[in-house]
Amino acid sequence: MESSEIKKIIPQEDIWTNLETLEARLLEVTSSDNKYLEEISQYLIKAGGKRFRPLIALLAGKFGDIEKTSNVIDAGVAVELIHIGSLYHDDVIDNASIRRGVQSSNKKWSSTLSILAGDYLLARSSELAAEKLGLESVKLLASTYAELVEGQTNEIELSYNLNHTIDDYMKVIEGKTASLIRTSAKLGAIAAGANEEVVESLSNWGWNCGIIFQISDDLLDISSTSEVLGKPAGNDLLEGTYTLPVLIALNKDKEKFSDILKGIQEGNIKVDDALDEFKDSHIINETKDVINHYYNKSVESIYNLKNHELFKVLENINSYLINRTN
Repeated sequence: MESSEIKKIIPQEDIWTNLETLEARLLEVTSSDNKYLEEISQYLIKAGGKRFRPLIALLAGKFGDIEKTSNVIDAGVAVELIHIGSLYHDDVIDNASIRRGVQSSNKKWSSTLSILAGDYLLARSSELAAEKLGLESVKLLASTYAELVEGQTNEIELSYNLNHTIDDYMKVIEGKTASLIRTSAKLGAIAAGANEEVVESLSNWGWNCGIIFQISDDLLDISSTSEVLGKPAGNDLLEGTYTLPVLIALNKDKEKFSDILKGIQEGNIKVDDALDEFKDSHIINETKDVINHYYNKSVESIYNLKNHELFKVLENINSYLINRTN
């Protein structure tokens, strides 16, 4: 997801001005008297990122009162701190070496310090919500993080499991991805004082957007190249994370694809050699059919907002996420 392409989809200049303010606010909120902790916890913030979740919060905020922009910015900060905090934890879980083009925090410092930095960002998110956004927002962020942890735990539990279902997979991505993107939209709208119907519509749109986001990423892991992805293609296969295209492949030919996946796990088959088997047009097209189903649901969820200037922007964001896979 390139920032320059997203800017074409979101041409509203005030969104990008507010995002610059949000960047400075991320550092302000995460400052600490303990400069060592501050350095570690701001490391991934300073490494950059697409800021997709805060962008969603800023967009949702435009469906409410523009006089509450500072609250909307803080909503974007709160969801991004949850996201980045979870990345510190994920890198420890995955024993990762690289994150956002730099050495991961667990390799640069230690797993213990990476966990503490993640905890610190999560705490700052809650503190900010309590001070600026109110109890409803604190509860929303807390329940969302619980969903995220449940999704991540489900994914680990299902690692290398050749028998789990597409429903199992959907529960994983709903928790680990869709929940926070939904909350980004919902929190931005709440912070702007949008009415209940608008909040609900944007929340449903965000949920479907998150599912599209994750399935598209999972398809790219199978169908794209390491050069395009900026990370090793087929990494999910290597880690035993069997995503929708893989599960579709297993449903298509259980014996053949089970042998391939077992071979990868045992080190007898190289991932690069196996990827072509998963690029079968049936597998890719069936995966895209599922993505398109959620695209239609996303558009339906905001149809009551069709007269708003940002309706087309929300529609185009999900179109962009889908088109990345072509």
